[in-house]
Amino acid sequence: MTRNSARRLTPLCAGALSVTALLAVVPGSAVSVGRPEAAEPVAAQAAKGGPRPDARHVVIAVHGGAGTALKREDTTPAQEKAYRDGLAEALRAGRQVLAEGGSSVAAVEAAVRRLEDNPLFNAGKGAVFNADAGHELDASIMRGSDLAAGAVAGVRNVRNPVSAARLVMEKTKHVMLAGEGADDFAARSGLPTVTQDHYWTEKRWQELMRAKGRQKGPREILTQGTVGAVAVDRGRNLAAATSTGGLTNKMAGRVGDSPVVGAGTYAKNGTVAASATGAGEVFLRGAAAVTISHLIEFGGRDLAGAAYEVLVERLPELGGTGGVIALNAAGVFDAPHSSEGMLHGYLTEDGRVVTKIFADETPANQ
Repeated sequence: MTRNSARRLTPLCAGALSVTALLAVVPGSAVSVGRPEAAEPVAAQAAKGGPRPDARHVVIAVHGGAGTALKREDTTPAQEKAYRDGLAEALRAGRQVLAEGGSSVAAVEAAVRRLEDNPLFNAGKGAVFNADAGHELDASIMRGSDLAAGAVAGVRNVRNPVSAARLVMEKTKHVMLAGEGADDFAARSGLPTVTQDHYWTEKRWQELMRAKGRQKGPREILTQGTVGAVAVDRGRNLAAATSTGGLTNKMAGRVGDSPVVGAGTYAKNGTVAASATGAGEVFLRGAAAVTISHLIEFGGRDLAGAAYEVLVERLPELGGTGGVIALNAAGVFDAPHSSEGMLHGYLTEDGRVVTKIFADETPANQ
């Protein structure tokens, strides 16, 4: 029996766990590393009825991009600490909002803002360069309770694009603003603006030079991706947000999946909150995030089975790889990916933080 047929013959159901009231944030909450759940081969999982979720009782999760994973042998202890701290700080920023009774929308915005301000990640401060040596940033946010959404594309002067996306959702009748209009709207709304040199980092410049063939260097150890967050609040409302600097050496004006509702971001109460990362053109063509939701709502699939089918089975057939973080209102969380690895982490109801940055912590196709 094949893996797919085994999964179809076995009934799949969503977890029945409920999200309890969040505790106050405790400074210095325990941080875990690694992925013990991933030790079981996919074939063994399929024999038991299909892919299993990575974790339960999760209230917020973040990702820092999918692509070429960090390798232990190439990563110094200081680098490892920096990446894990970056993910953990974003998680705690979101949890602080939730612990104070804030909405899941506010929580994912807070988490993504931290990642946008961290030069290690390809969003905001650490955004990659376009082919013309400039920066154009994209972001989106979605509220699961009423399917409200907002997005910005190709912004050049917004410090935190995810906040601009939220303003589009809450302050306009539109879903997406692009380019100069989006920059002007953000500035008029009081968001901090920056000049292009705010996004400049030496690492990203060297990546552009290598992409253009002007310099040669060792293989990159940091994934080329995106950042995102998913969360569930006390009212069991879901939200998702995604932000990116795009692709190194991309054409000016190129827009990927990150700001597109249903492709890179989707949230719907009763199904899933999802934030994707990977080959943007393929995620657009495959309507990745909303397909996960539809498989749950109309196909009767559970969260892990739906996310696995889209990320591991469907999208690679379109010619691209990537990953997704997916969370439901019961706190069931999964992070399947077809790329070599995916930087991500999650935080549970009891304050436990788990971060995963190495390829052996996040094996591909699981």
